[in-house]
Amino acid sequence: MSVTTDTGPVLSADGKPLKRSLNKALRAQKLRALALIAPLLIFVLVTFIAPIADMLFRSVENQIVSNTMPRATAELAAWDSDTSELPDDTVFEALYTDMFLAAEAKKHTRLGSRLNYEQPGVSSMFRATGRNVDEIGEDQIKALEDLNGVWEDETFWFTLMTGGDGAEGNSALLQEQAASLARLTDNTYPADIGFVPGQAISDLLPRTASAYTSFALFSAVDNGDVVAEEEPWAAVKLALIQDLRSGVDLSSYSGPGAAELAEAQDLATSLPPVDFKAGFIDIDEEWADAENWTTIKMYSPDFTSGYFLNAVDYQKTPDGFAPRPENEQIYNTLFQRTLFMSLMIMGSCILLGYPIAYLLANLPMRTANLLMILVLLPFWTSLLVRTSAWKVMLQQQGVINDTLVWLGLIDEAGRLVMINNQFGTIVAMTHILLPFMILPMYSVMSTIPQTYVRAAKSLGATNWTAFWRVYFPQSVPGIGAGSILVFILAIGYYITPEIVGGTTGTFISNRIAYHISSSLNWGLAAALGSILLVAVLVLYWAYDKIVGIDNVKLG
Repeated sequence: MSVTTDTGPVLSADGKPLKRSLNKALRAQKLRALALIAPLLIFVLVTFIAPIADMLFRSVENQIVSNTMPRATAELAAWDSDTSELPDDTVFEALYTDMFLAAEAKKHTRLGSRLNYEQPGVSSMFRATGRNVDEIGEDQIKALEDLNGVWEDETFWFTLMTGGDGAEGNSALLQEQAASLARLTDNTYPADIGFVPGQAISDLLPRTASAYTSFALFSAVDNGDVVAEEEPWAAVKLALIQDLRSGVDLSSYSGPGAAELAEAQDLATSLPPVDFKAGFIDIDEEWADAENWTTIKMYSPDFTSGYFLNAVDYQKTPDGFAPRPENEQIYNTLFQRTLFMSLMIMGSCILLGYPIAYLLANLPMRTANLLMILVLLPFWTSLLVRTSAWKVMLQQQGVINDTLVWLGLIDEAGRLVMINNQFGTIVAMTHILLPFMILPMYSVMSTIPQTYVRAAKSLGATNWTAFWRVYFPQSVPGIGAGSILVFILAIGYYITPEIVGGTTGTFISNRIAYHISSSLNWGLAAALGSILLVAVLVLYWAYDKIVGIDNVKLG
């Protein structure tokens, strides 16, 4: 319909152009519709989409290494892991700074646990290092403190590192260290902590200024202390010795502590150099194993494919991807077992559920309602109770074996092993999931007119022909709905397989639950869950191509 005339646009009753009024009305209608579905949309986003997105992110996220060891991993980038040589002293010095701060924040054990997933034994190495890292360079620190008592005076240190009243501050260094600490501890570090490193001392003693700034931020925010009233860490004093040994020119410095710094420089140059490499190896000889350093370097990037490789029984090596040793290959077997047993459970539910749904759909309403109560009865019983009941019934001294022995079908020595294996899992889960197959099939079958079957018979079809060629095709949508429902529920079950499955009847979901609750390897659990999600989506796509998802009905 045209919205214009020879004299101009068509107007609505209020005198406005009709086209504009129609567009306004359509926009209002869409906004009302959006407002109606907004609560459901938000609920789906928060409870479904967001957890899946978080799982996918965790399956590749690996920032813990670079956040805990930022200096060491940066220095380690130039190290050639193909050689059997250990990294040079600069890497070990950077490791000292990172480990001291991580030990103060109590984050070193978390890093050790992460790397222990890839290289067994690394966790204990990090724990031992965190306990004893302050022993490195303790002789040099003691000599510095014995030289002059000011190096144990917190006020002197505060004045030295700020440059005194009116000195130019280095806010950039404060922000840089605050960001580094925030990545390590997940805390927020404000700029106003009562301390800003001086620009002059930062240029003169960069290691010392960086270490003291980290100390100041951690003391003020994490410990709630006043920076000027706290003696610096041993790492700060060792950083000062390293700065002074590097040949820094103090002749042009006239700020606070100039005389003490000149005196300390004479001492530092006369002391033996700090051997960080030997210090770490003395704490734990595993630091002398180049393989541990290779693992640290391989997992230093912020994102990794290592979790997905482990999930398919592969591992990262300096030469690329390689299969894991045979005695460690379990996940491919678990995936295959999960898919196979889920399909078996789905098939057994179809075979058992179809006759029941057919009976319910063709009985008188009163009788069908009574039988429907029996179908729904398991929902009123705890899942744990139903699973435990099957454990009692299926065991070798259980009800089923006792009955078979009493009937003489088996002898006492030939009792059947029906628990802690795949058979027990299939039986228990078929019983638990059977109602989810019956209900969709019944809802579809109850809508099939019986006149179709009677018409087929009146045309000469046998009972079987009438059922197979007339009734069954109309019930396929219910079978499809029940199959998808049962399969997806079965593939993610872990309580029932855990109780009755033993070592050969457990699913991949049991391993996912183990990594989430026991080993705390959430990255691997997320990778396993992501693969399981992809497998379900692929099977769903295949079902849509073969059967057609449009043919799935719930009634």
